[in-house]
Amino acid sequence: MSEMRALVVDDEPDLRELLDITLSRMGLDVDTAENLAEARRMLSANHDYALCLTDMRLPDGNGLSLIKEINRDHSHLPVAMITAYGKVEDAVTALKYGAFDFVSKPVDLEVLRNMVRTALKLRREEFEAPAKKKPKEEATDKDAGEQESQGQSELMEQLVGRSQAMDRVRKTIRKLARSQAPVLISGESGTGKELAARLIHDLGPRADGPFVAVNCGAIPSELMESEFFGHIKGSFTGADADKEGLFQAANGGTLFLDEVADLPLAMQVKLLRVIQEKSVRPVGGREEKKIDVRILSATHKQLKPLVESGDFRNDLYYRLNVIELPMPSLRDRRGDIRLLAEHFLKVIGDQWGEPPRKLSTGAMEALQTHRFSGNVRELVNILQRAVTLCEGDEISTDDLDLEKSPLPEEGVDVSPPEDRSLDDYIEDIERRILENALREAKYNKTEAARQLGISFRSLRYKLKKYEID
Repeated sequence: MSEMRALVVDDEPDLRELLDITLSRMGLDVDTAENLAEARRMLSANHDYALCLTDMRLPDGNGLSLIKEINRDHSHLPVAMITAYGKVEDAVTALKYGAFDFVSKPVDLEVLRNMVRTALKLRREEFEAPAKKKPKEEATDKDAGEQESQGQSELMEQLVGRSQAMDRVRKTIRKLARSQAPVLISGESGTGKELAARLIHDLGPRADGPFVAVNCGAIPSELMESEFFGHIKGSFTGADADKEGLFQAANGGTLFLDEVADLPLAMQVKLLRVIQEKSVRPVGGREEKKIDVRILSATHKQLKPLVESGDFRNDLYYRLNVIELPMPSLRDRRGDIRLLAEHFLKVIGDQWGEPPRKLSTGAMEALQTHRFSGNVRELVNILQRAVTLCEGDEISTDDLDLEKSPLPEEGVDVSPPEDRSLDDYIEDIERRILENALREAKYNKTEAARQLGISFRSLRYKLKKYEID
């Protein structure tokens, strides 16, 4: 093929013509079909399509069935859904079925072009025009492809572990990197949710664009709209200049919303609108600004109970949780602890300019039986402290300074003493956890909140509640 080719499936002649003209101007050869039967014939005859756009409702069936078939029979072909205006449910369903992305009617050409450019990045190498090259040049191209594959493998090596749980995570990340669907990364604090988000970005077609991460619990509610959407000079007291928001900063790339459960309801409404409209209006501004951003979000909390209690919007939940990526806790992959410990000891040694320390047999056994409430992040902190305390080349069990009374495993009786209420007993446990976290963070409250997996506001409230200074 001398050009990349796209397939447009829609029963409206005017829309087919508009899409044909727009894609042709972007350098694509375009085939059009007005129903499913015609689209299936074209797909059977031509396996080299770089992109497919299909309407939701067609004369002889539903576009979702075509998405299913393409994902089954042409797994490397990005397919995007054309949905009716306001039909967010259709868009979410299409993404769950494997659609690369969606565009709403009436089609915004700028949004369409952004989507097409992103999709074509996935297929560009497969559709580069074949040129007459010397054998040496061909070998060079092959080497370049191998280097790219090796680069992706090196990125994946950041997820240390050989357990089945981590193999599933790596496999899922590779699939998610090819999509533009919103992903909710769930898991306990310290399981590597931000690392997973960065890998989804780095392995996907937006890798050349920015990756912007924000902790939703760390932004004061009164500044949240300005931080996310920007503001115009003079729009409020202290707005001395125009300011770009996080969405604009992430334009062309990925916006990672960490601890999304901490968003106040008022901000949830605004966020939902931005995701649906793919545009933002700065505080004090009159004009909408189009954005091209992929949304990844994460939380250590269970969102479903928050939806049921009314603290998290149901419509936003289903918009963010199109695909969920659960990150396993360290106790669910204890077989990886040895690899993780050896890896981080080498990293610590490189950072500190020292040979990596070794763990004694007893120290390794202690780590493998320890109940990690803070998961991988806690493991790293323990090892950093141990390297500091260690006087020789080998880390002992005492150097680890693990809790002498780890949290009980499941099935162990944790009843409070008879002379105390359950509330008092739980409050004592929470107080000790807060005090330990502060000591671990050298009394840096922001770091302590991060280690505990709660917002800074929540930490401040709890410290005041327990009168911890």
